[in-house]
Amino acid sequence: MAKRTWRELSPRQRSTIIVAGAAEIVLTTIALTDIARRPRADVRGPKALWILSFAVQPFGTLAYLTFGRRPARPGPPTGTVLTG
Repeated sequence: MAKRTWRELSPRQRSTIIVAGAAEIVLTTIALTDIARRPRADVRGPKALWILSFAVQPFGTLAYLTFGRRPARPGPPTGTVLTG
Protein backbone atom coordinates (compact mmCIF):
# COMPACT_ATOMS: atom_id res chain seq x y z
CA MET A 1 0.00 0.00 0.00
CA ALA A 2 1.45 3.33 -1.07
CA LYS A 3 1.61 6.21 1.35
CA ARG A 4 -0.93 8.94 0.78
CA THR A 5 -0.21 12.62 1.03
CA TRP A 6 -2.36 15.00 3.06
CA ARG A 7 -4.04 16.24 -0.13
CA GLU A 8 -5.04 12.72 -1.12
CA LEU A 9 -6.96 12.18 2.11
CA SER A 10 -10.69 12.82 2.22
CA PRO A 11 -11.99 15.70 4.36
CA ARG A 12 -13.37 13.15 6.83
CA GLN A 13 -9.97 11.44 7.16
CA ARG A 14 -8.27 14.79 7.68
CA SER A 15 -10.77 15.77 10.37
CA THR A 16 -10.30 12.44 12.15
CA ILE A 17 -6.52 12.88 12.21
CA ILE A 18 -6.82 16.44 13.55
CA VAL A 19 -9.30 15.46 16.29
CA ALA A 20 -7.23 12.43 17.34
CA GLY A 21 -4.07 14.55 17.48
CA ALA A 22 -5.79 17.21 19.55
CA ALA A 23 -7.12 14.55 21.95
CA GLU A 24 -3.61 13.13 22.40
CA ILE A 25 -2.22 16.59 23.16
CA VAL A 26 -4.96 17.29 25.71
CA LEU A 27 -4.61 13.90 27.44
CA THR A 28 -0.83 14.16 27.59
CA THR A 29 -1.05 17.69 29.02
CA ILE A 30 -3.52 16.51 31.66
CA ALA A 31 -1.30 13.55 32.60
CA LEU A 32 1.90 15.65 32.76
CA THR A 33 0.22 18.29 34.90
CA ASP A 34 -1.22 15.64 37.21
CA ILE A 35 2.05 13.76 37.67
CA ALA A 36 3.96 16.99 38.32
CA ARG A 37 1.54 18.07 41.07
CA ARG A 38 0.88 14.67 42.61
CA PRO A 39 3.08 13.56 45.56
CA ARG A 40 5.25 10.48 44.94
CA ALA A 41 3.26 8.51 47.50
CA ASP A 42 0.14 8.94 45.36
CA VAL A 43 1.74 7.53 42.18
CA ARG A 44 2.01 3.79 41.57
CA GLY A 45 5.58 3.26 40.44
CA PRO A 46 8.39 5.69 39.60
CA LYS A 47 7.30 9.02 38.17
CA ALA A 48 10.16 9.02 35.64
CA LEU A 49 8.99 5.69 34.21
CA TRP A 50 5.44 6.99 33.82
CA ILE A 51 6.68 10.12 32.08
CA LEU A 52 8.70 7.97 29.65
CA SER A 53 5.60 5.89 28.99
CA PHE A 54 3.80 8.99 27.73
CA ALA A 55 5.90 8.70 24.55
CA VAL A 56 3.89 5.59 23.63
CA GLN A 57 0.82 7.43 22.45
CA PRO A 58 -1.94 7.06 23.52
CA PHE A 59 -1.35 3.94 25.63
CA GLY A 60 1.16 5.33 28.14
CA THR A 61 -0.97 8.35 28.94
CA LEU A 62 -4.16 6.32 29.27
CA ALA A 63 -2.40 3.70 31.41
CA TYR A 64 -1.16 6.38 33.81
CA LEU A 65 -4.55 8.06 34.09
CA THR A 66 -6.25 4.67 34.63
CA PHE A 67 -3.75 2.68 36.72
CA GLY A 68 -0.87 4.95 37.75
CA ARG A 69 -2.63 7.16 40.28
CA ARG A 70 -3.64 6.17 43.78
CA PRO A 71 -7.03 7.41 45.00
CA ALA A 72 -6.98 10.80 46.69
CA ARG A 73 -6.54 10.64 50.43
CA PRO A 74 -9.37 12.07 52.51
CA GLY A 75 -8.62 15.40 54.07
CA PRO A 76 -10.02 18.88 54.46
CA PRO A 77 -11.30 20.50 51.27
CA THR A 78 -8.77 22.67 49.46
CA GLY A 79 -8.83 26.29 50.46
CA THR A 80 -10.32 25.80 53.93
CA VAL A 81 -8.79 27.34 57.01
CA LEU A 82 -8.55 25.06 60.02
CA THR A 83 -9.11 26.79 63.32
CA GLY A 84 -8.52 25.20 66.62
